[in-house]
Amino acid sequence: MKGKLNITKLLVNVIAICYIFQLTFLSFQSLLWLSSSGIERGEYYRLFTVALLHGGLWHLAFNLLALYALGTPLENYFGKGRYLLILFFSLICGSTLSVLLNPAYVYSIGASGMIFGLFGALALVGEKAGVEWRLILIIVGLNFAIGFVLGGVDWRGHLGGLIGGALIALVLNRRD
Repeated sequence: MKGKLNITKLLVNVIAICYIFQLTFLSFQSLLWLSSSGIERGEYYRLFTVALLHGGLWHLAFNLLALYALGTPLENYFGKGRYLLILFFSLICGSTLSVLLNPAYVYSIGASGMIFGLFGALALVGEKAGVEWRLILIIVGLNFAIGFVLGGVDWRGHLGGLIGGALIALVLNRRD
């Protein structure tokens, strides 16, 4: 349908544009990354802006591909309003667990917490949304394993997002 707003495509474009800003303006990243010191200073916006930053082209590409692949069926299944709730709740849960469990000197960047929330939501409603849930569980397991093997991956943010996405999807799906 022409002219119909697609939240997933819009978010993919916003994150891609922010990556260009991140490469262009050196201080952009430090203004938006997630850190416990920033939160302690009352900079709560960082709980959300972390999703706009990425640690390189591969990080960006994998996250945008995952966002598009996971978000599209969820947006279609839940509708825009409830889909936005899943995105924001997943992001806030991922960011919160990251801040609470990471050492104070660690900062985080990326949309992975929010994306893991989409994994969590799809694990619950996958078949109803036209996605094979077993495949989702395998992908989540592989992503966690890769995070531990590679290092430098905020598995705490991933776990928080996964739990948050599953919980909010459970609540939203019961309201049907």
